[in-house]
Amino acid sequence: MSIDHSPARSRRPGWSLALLALGHLIISLDFTIIFVALPDIAAEVGFTPHTLQWVVTMYAVLYGGFLLVGGRLSDLVGRRRMFVLGMTLYGVASLLGGLATAPAVLLAARALQGLAGAILFPAVLALVNTAFAEGRERNRALTVWAMAGAGGLTAGALAGGVLTQALGWQAVFFVNVPLAVAGAAAAFALLPADGRATKGSVDVPGALTGTAGVTLLIFAVAHGSEAGWARTEVIAAAVLAVVLLAAFLLLQARGRAPLMPLRLFRNRALSGAIMVILIFGLTTQSVPYFLTLYFQDVLGLNALETGLAFLGPTLSITAGNFLSERLNHRFGTRSTLVAGIVLNAVGAALLAPGMHEDGSVLTVLAGVVVIGLGMGITYEAMWIAAGTGVPADEQGLASGVASTALQVGTAAGLAVLVAVANRDIAGLSGEVLRAASAEGMRVAVYVLGAVMLTAVLAAFRLPGPRAKAAAASDPDAADLRPAG
Repeated sequence: MSIDHSPARSRRPGWSLALLALGHLIISLDFTIIFVALPDIAAEVGFTPHTLQWVVTMYAVLYGGFLLVGGRLSDLVGRRRMFVLGMTLYGVASLLGGLATAPAVLLAARALQGLAGAILFPAVLALVNTAFAEGRERNRALTVWAMAGAGGLTAGALAGGVLTQALGWQAVFFVNVPLAVAGAAAAFALLPADGRATKGSVDVPGALTGTAGVTLLIFAVAHGSEAGWARTEVIAAAVLAVVLLAAFLLLQARGRAPLMPLRLFRNRALSGAIMVILIFGLTTQSVPYFLTLYFQDVLGLNALETGLAFLGPTLSITAGNFLSERLNHRFGTRSTLVAGIVLNAVGAALLAPGMHEDGSVLTVLAGVVVIGLGMGITYEAMWIAAGTGVPADEQGLASGVASTALQVGTAAGLAVLVAVANRDIAGLSGEVLRAASAEGMRVAVYVLGAVMLTAVLAAFRLPGPRAKAAAASDPDAADLRPAG
């Protein structure tokens, strides 16, 4: 099936953008809002230390696994329809999570939240990229969108701390319900209506192999880092993931109507952006996780104090988003990405030394501010690059592919970095454990900063201003546009 994607503008673009930013905020908040509530959830719902990790992992596995399908469906079925469906699923899942009294019910709610995110994210980003003209207008819209998402990753810890302390852990779920209901209702008034869908071919084999392969890959990485890499289910999942993903790529290369046409990657902006996004997920995306552990496990801050400590990164990321739009306009996306990547690495080098057992929020403040600026600049610029030169009827798919890279990178990066951080803490307790934990976190942050620098090579794959000008004047230029 296919759908008409002729340009459609909202009569109230400001309100439409605010609604799309709300969708992105909900997705991002649900990654981190749960962190500071985990101890209370474990105590009241009955999770063991081993199974508690699945409260976080279940969301990531379903979200990352279904992004490709969610992206393609937004192109085929309609972006507004998928936006409403995603918001509705978020509302139902969040209500279920807040009412849960058993681990299985809570995990089912988190899985449904992840599925909702996989449906919602590509629709939201595609709506931004198609409702605003490529260039400065779209970049300004993406600034607002990125502020909601990147800020939400750190603001989630603040919101989670405040809500858990004041109302209990259930509030981190219930807070989504009115937001989701309001978002779904407002979509009919604020978002452009979808055209009539017509029948056509759907790559069912590609959808099945791609979704199953990515889901199993994220499961293997996330579960292996927690339970051990030699576990039978981890090895089986990893092997099956490789087989399924190989089959998926073969189907995409040979299929008549593939789920993910490989010609998309001939777009230099998109392919370069995907590599940057993957490395960003492998590295910088883990910073909020380690900051949460440092504030709580090393410094001993409670949920509310931890949330307040995240004001620093939240404000610096927001400032980075504002700065990114201006840098993109003046110097171009490639130069902006390089600047953001370097700032991330410098921020990591400043952050790591402050993470020691006798430290405080102030000892990590300089690193937090610099890495936050880098995150804000990089986050917006990499999504601008991912949407550049992509036809309107494939914006949802491009968004799904790029976000899949982010989720795979995040799962793999967190697994590796947690293993690096925890390599010398087995059997320790008390002050010795605090000191060893701080040391492990320092090493992990140094590692992620060094690896992040490799993204500069991927950023240089993006076309520069001259190539963009040539592509704009030559309709047959393939520098920005996918060929074929």
